[in-house]
Amino acid sequence: MSAPHREIYLLSPKQFSPETIAVAFAKTSRSPESFREIASQLNDEKSAQFHEKWVVGYGHASVAEHAVLHLAIENASRLAMEAIESNRLGSYTEKSTRYQKWDADNFYIPAELDDHPLREEYMSTCRLLFETYAASLAPVRAVVAGDLPRREHETDEAWDRRIRSQYVDVCRFLLPAASLANVGMTANGRVLESAIRKWSSSPLAEVREIGESVKTAARGEIPTLVKYAEPSPYLIETSAELASYVGQHGVETQPGDWCVLVDHDPHGEKRILTSALYRFGDMSYIESARVVDTAGLETLAEILLKRLGRHDIPMRELEHSSYTFDLLMDQGAYAEFKRHRMMTQSAQRLSCAHGYAVPRRFVVAGFEGEYRRAMETAARFWHKLSAWNPEVAQYVVPNGFNRRVLATFNLREAYSFCQLRAAANAHFSIRRIAQRVAQEISRVHPLLARQMKLHNETWQGIDTENFVP
Repeated sequence: MSAPHREIYLLSPKQFSPETIAVAFAKTSRSPESFREIASQLNDEKSAQFHEKWVVGYGHASVAEHAVLHLAIENASRLAMEAIESNRLGSYTEKSTRYQKWDADNFYIPAELDDHPLREEYMSTCRLLFETYAASLAPVRAVVAGDLPRREHETDEAWDRRIRSQYVDVCRFLLPAASLANVGMTANGRVLESAIRKWSSSPLAEVREIGESVKTAARGEIPTLVKYAEPSPYLIETSAELASYVGQHGVETQPGDWCVLVDHDPHGEKRILTSALYRFGDMSYIESARVVDTAGLETLAEILLKRLGRHDIPMRELEHSSYTFDLLMDQGAYAEFKRHRMMTQSAQRLSCAHGYAVPRRFVVAGFEGEYRRAMETAARFWHKLSAWNPEVAQYVVPNGFNRRVLATFNLREAYSFCQLRAAANAHFSIRRIAQRVAQEISRVHPLLARQMKLHNETWQGIDTENFVP
């Protein structure tokens, strides 16, 4: 008898609902039938009964990972986007502040301010920031146009496309977290159920409303899998108690270095190289470590990484060593930093407590005064609003203000982050961070960091060229 013929095909969402596809994949563990045969015997009612019994009743949540939805979320604030995009296993594409421009009324007004005496000042502060943003576009564009003149036979439209990110990159420092944006999200049922629980537990009314709206939309496709997604008392109460504890015992922040490697494995290089030998041999870890001691770290590091091309992903053994950084970055940089969800990131609330960055092109354009006035106005109102509700006060914080982020990631992720964000076309704020992080890792693990392919510049050079003290 010949072996069965291999087949590869789609269970199309055009033919089957996401819940039915999930059941068809789940049943293969105990059914000898093909996926087509299993799916043909199912309908939405039978699929719902299966999920109610096995996913909800017995906790076999991995089944829900086969039900995938694509959500379009429009006109949510940038602050809410942080909550939406905080789910590690979701996929997101967001409206870019680098390539699009914002209209004067493109900001969110939090429901918490309804009938509140600070509502009008909130509105006027946001309008000032947006008006200053709009006023900055032309003078900063003129500076960039002088640096990047139009090429021969290049149309005005093509020229503007080429230089747009260069001047919008600077002007977006003025946009507050209330700015509205759109995002496309792809997630499976398990991720979505967890996300809805998290959103529904948020201290922000906007995020809670988004959680409820997403649940309503998802129930049209995966009604059973999100049926019991409710607010989490654990998240709500633990967050509140920790915030209260900090309020009672926290100390006043002091200025310091904006990039500090606070923890790393001093034996990380040996650990990674030992793990690589372990994988490709049949020795124990201890025996593999002895071989590393005999062969020498440099020889094995060369073997492991010398063939690494620009588009290659390093072997997973680089995940056996990690780094923890305490970073202070402007909010515009964090908007890109947060996309690296394989990291573990602990970002503090948006605030005006750590000052703001001043892009050099504002100064060259003769716009520094207007910029500083808008930022100081936002800071004054943030202090006033924060005294009442520090969560809601985040909405008025512009991108140029600094924020603390604690990030832990392994060397494999460091390669991904540093090489992508140090690229020549990346925003200058995130390029500076990527170069500095790479430098710190190279300082402690030079053999394994030397193959990072970075744009030929330094973080100090980026700092001098793009910022003023």
